[in-house]
Amino acid sequence: MLAKLTSKNQLTLPKDIVSSFPGVSYFEVSERSGRIVLSPVRLNQGDAVRRKLRDLGITDKDVQEAIRWARRDD
Repeated sequence: MLAKLTSKNQLTLPKDIVSSFPGVSYFEVSERSGRIVLSPVRLNQGDAVRRKLRDLGITDKDVQEAIRWARRDD
């Protein structure tokens, strides 16, 4: 099967291949001996949240302080 690389470096995977990996939205991409290798990755929600917090620069300390603030009795 062929997959064409677009000018934006995007590939569309053939439906026959993708249907072998139901529920998978992410693939780890690596190179081995001149070949592109895709490996299915199943992320859980917690990993996605932690990655987003990290990307936003929010630390564990920031989260703890926000929890303390939200739980305070006024």
